[in-house]
Amino acid sequence: MFTEAKVFAGSTGRVFAERICSYIGIPLSSSEVFTFSEGNTFVRINESVRDRDVFLVQPIAMHSNSEFVEILFWMDAFKRANARMVTLVMPYFGYGKGDKKDEPRVSIRARVCAECMELAGADRFVTMDLHAQQLQGFFKRPMDHLYAQPMLKEVIQRVGTENMVVVSPDAGYAKQARKFAASLNLPVAIGDKNRSDHSENAEVLEIIGNVRGRNCLIVDDFTISGGTLVNLAAALKDRGALDIVAMLSHNVISAEGVQKINMSPISMVYSTDTVFNPNIIGQRKFKNVSVAPMFAETIMRYYRHDSINQMFSQLPEHVIEAGLELADLKL
Repeated sequence: MFTEAKVFAGSTGRVFAERICSYIGIPLSSSEVFTFSEGNTFVRINESVRDRDVFLVQPIAMHSNSEFVEILFWMDAFKRANARMVTLVMPYFGYGKGDKKDEPRVSIRARVCAECMELAGADRFVTMDLHAQQLQGFFKRPMDHLYAQPMLKEVIQRVGTENMVVVSPDAGYAKQARKFAASLNLPVAIGDKNRSDHSENAEVLEIIGNVRGRNCLIVDDFTISGGTLVNLAAALKDRGALDIVAMLSHNVISAEGVQKINMSPISMVYSTDTVFNPNIIGQRKFKNVSVAPMFAETIMRYYRHDSINQMFSQLPEHVIEAGLELADLKL
């Protein structure tokens, strides 16, 4: 039945799209992206999509502006080629950080992006761990919002949670951290940080909770500069913490951030593969687990008109094993 649908990849979504197609058991559909010398982007579909359900896999991540514009061109191309329904599989929505007007004369960037993608032709969205839950309200079209927690929980359980406390980097992520800790039956600590500008560096002022003599698991949705993780880890060490590991839903860390982590007390950073990040390839302190099977299972259930409720809580065992099989870590 799913052979009537087609999965395409944007320029930075190919690896993730190939993993989705491998799980489903279909070939990745043919397409091309060209970037001309002045920065102009050109996209082309190399096969018919007339009256077909189409899925485009493309994050907005390491090259946010060009990836976002490319999505708009893909949506337009699919609609002009008479695709029946176009679903944007957007594993990471980088502009989700712009979710509010908290300064004078600034744009709510996430809302602008959501409206543009819908106007360009997106009928439906599948994404993971938006920076804030209210972002779903920026989209008028249906959205399936998946969570990395079930897969990351499986990873840390296999690594080991003895004498561990879950640490949120700030009060804003405390709710998600508490949910993660509750699922593992672990206590929670919270970092109190201050960010005075847009430099991607934050100062950790205090740690709320007891971490002395405990192993610490820092959880967050993403990191770019690595500054928050490194500063928090230093503060935890100052307060008597033992081994420190971090878990991220998305890893968009810069090359400079990788070096910060390598020189920090953090022993390992676990993340999902929603973003193809060349900066962490071959780096000893960085390990990925794949959530492509979660997206593939969601797509298949959506196409069959089945419930996707399991994707939000207790993952089916075959989805977990498929994700671990694609991981670059040994558990």
